[in-house]
Amino acid sequence: KIEQRQNAIAAERGFVLHEPSGEWDSTLSVNPRLSITTSRDVLAAIATGSGPRRAMLALGCAGWSAGQLESEVRDNAWLTARADDTLIFDVPAEQRWEAAARLVGIDPARLSDYAGHA
Repeated sequence: KIEQRQNAIAAERGFVLHEPSGEWDSTLSVNPRLSITTSRDVLAAIATGSGPRRAMLALGCAGWSAGQLESEVRDNAWLTARADDTLIFDVPAEQRWEAAARLVGIDPARLSDYAGHA
């Protein structure tokens, strides 16, 4: 029951990824060009036009068990790239996956849609 409740809370959570500006109740600096805020005050400011000029709202989040994400990164299950504000704010959503792949040197046109064994 506790895990179900935690999953329900995570599904209701949201955050705003935005350019650094203003002072919000709960903000973490990602890098000099990106911040993430989880408090409602940034939403109210955006609604009135006094919030960050560039922002992206995300609702829900994925959860991992303790150490799971670190283990997956060590196992190369994830492709990682530097945080890129241009990719986040300026590239249309439907083009972001390909643009992100190109950031790490992958040409999506060269990927296969089937798996095999070598």
